Amino acid sequence: MEILNNIQPVPLRCAILDFDGTLSLIREGWQQVMIPYFVEVRQETPLGKNADLCELEKEIRDFVDFLTGKQTIYQCLRLVEEVQKRGGNAEEPILYKHEYHRRLELRIASRLEALQKGCDPKEHIVPGSYELLEMLRRRKVTIYLASGTDEKYVKQEAALLKMTDYFDGGIYGAQDDYKKFSKAMVIQKIIAENGLVGSELVGFGDGYVEIENVKSIGGFAVGVASDETNRVGVDEWKRDRLIKAGADVIIPDYRNIAEIEGYLFD
Repeated sequence: MEILNNIQPVPLRCAILDFDGTLSLIREGWQQVMIPYFVEVRQETPLGKNADLCELEKEIRDFVDFLTGKQTIYQCLRLVEEVQKRGGNAEEPILYKHEYHRRLELRIASRLEALQKGCDPKEHIVPGSYELLEMLRRRKVTIYLASGTDEKYVKQEAALLKMTDYFDGGIYGAQDDYKKFSKAMVIQKIIAENGLVGSELVGFGDGYVEIENVKSIGGFAVGVASDETNRVGVDEWKRDRLIKAGADVIIPDYRNIAEIEGYLFD
């Protein structure tokens, strides 16, 4: 555990957790689906046909990475802007989102099928995730799940991982009407429903957005720099972004749950 800011001695009452990369690894590798697809779209524009491929990939990776943690539609909205700037006729952003989901589902189909057939869910989670959820429940913390992935998929995948019952505060995800959901809106809902001060909320996430949102209201932010491919050690790219977002603590996973619990509560 890398401690960047000392926690204030305020009892934690609620927790908000991201899903993909923070708990679930079902969608590991989603960037390898989105970025090549967006490159294809950009290459079809008048100014994209002769573009340098490496430069094109970097431009797209930069904005995809920057928007990670927000709803998927925001990356598609940015793609629309990029297509229009280069003289192309852009599709509606929702159509780009649906095509991305179609391609991603092909990548993760075998994982979903294995879970449906009863494989051990621990093969598809950030190590120690169940121990984290059990610890928060034992500490009588109300747990909320908020994801930039569509809510219907989040609920389905949380059920396959046998996590649904832990989220007594509710499970929230992206909506087709994207203006009706954001992680910041969920945080405001948590504060209003529970009469919280910000320091009574702890957030866990592997993306810039959720850390920034938690810190903006005075909460305590645990940055989860998970290596989704190897399932061990720190992803240095994630660590760098989480620190820039204001994370108070950086962890690779929840294997050392006793240390995490002791720091947060004792």
